[in-house]
Amino acid sequence: MSTHPILLVEDNPDDVELTLRAFERNKITNEVVVASDGVAALDYLFARGAYAGKDPGLPQVVLLDLNLPKLSGLEVLQQVRASERTRLLPVVILTSSTEEQDLARGYGLGANSYVRKPVDFAAFVEAARQLGLYWLLLNEPPPQCR
Repeated sequence: MSTHPILLVEDNPDDVELTLRAFERNKITNEVVVASDGVAALDYLFARGAYAGKDPGLPQVVLLDLNLPKLSGLEVLQQVRASERTRLLPVVILTSSTEEQDLARGYGLGANSYVRKPVDFAAFVEAARQLGLYWLLLNEPPPQCR
């Protein structure tokens, strides 16, 4: 798989651990950078704040929760799509939200995919396998995101 990291934007430590375990079980070896709020995610993507002066480059894919402190996932997505640097970056909304308005707004703001987090661990592991297979192995990222 790619050597580019995955940016996991998730504020719930249990969901972070679950995601990391699911990736491990599926032998997804990309580094996973965790941002626990929307501001931290944008700091990483735009090399500011804690990342100022040490541009980490762009991740292979962003897995974005919607319900985040400081700045919501939809607000993060809006800023990602507004910037020339990140507008083509693959963003997958990975959330427990079942709200139709979140689904519609996510796609309206330019999400590449919307995945509801399965509650069952086995189902979550399978979802992580499919996400990894598609976004890290099969998908050809835009040239500026390579």
